[in-house]
Amino acid sequence: MRRTNATTARPAHVLRRARLKQTAVAEDIDYRHPRGLDRALFRRLLASDWVRGHQNILITGPTGVGKTYLACALANAACRQGYTALYQRLPRLFEELAIAHADGRYLKLMAALAKVDVLVLDDWGLAILDGERRRDLLELLDERYQTRSTLVTSQLPVAHWHDALGDPTLADAILDRFGPPRPSPQPRRESLRKLQPKLTEEPTTA
Repeated sequence: MRRTNATTARPAHVLRRARLKQTAVAEDIDYRHPRGLDRALFRRLLASDWVRGHQNILITGPTGVGKTYLACALANAACRQGYTALYQRLPRLFEELAIAHADGRYLKLMAALAKVDVLVLDDWGLAILDGERRRDLLELLDERYQTRSTLVTSQLPVAHWHDALGDPTLADAILDRFGPPRPSPQPRRESLRKLQPKLTEEPTTA
């Protein structure tokens, strides 16, 4: 009985520490919504082979189609399989890193982020990037390169990422460290927010 309790407690503990923005689970995903979500692909991703292979996932699409919800569902699935995860809105993470630079916690914070099995970076492309933020992003991705998995959500099409990063040299390095992602979901079309409460997904997806 003790062994069963310990086995149950670990995923619950990991999920609490993940601080996922939404309580999203695989069982609640509504594949009927006409947003272009590939059911077979997403179910393969829920098996977390991409985490075991230290690969990255991109979820892109317009606002309201459920990118954050889907990202949290994938992170939740990974936690239930014993992996660690952490949710971060990228604009907020940049603020935390700036504070860490000032108070001397930068190396400790970066080391902690580097160890997380699945790091969710939500709202990629919304923050204005200056030189320090570009260097922080490069440092983070370099620390995780081929050793951990990163899951990014963005309203910005991937083809525009290089220009959005600003500095061509650092942009090349950042995208190179991100590496070739796995085939990833790209939800589109009608916003889930417009269809609530008909769907099972949370209304505050982004």
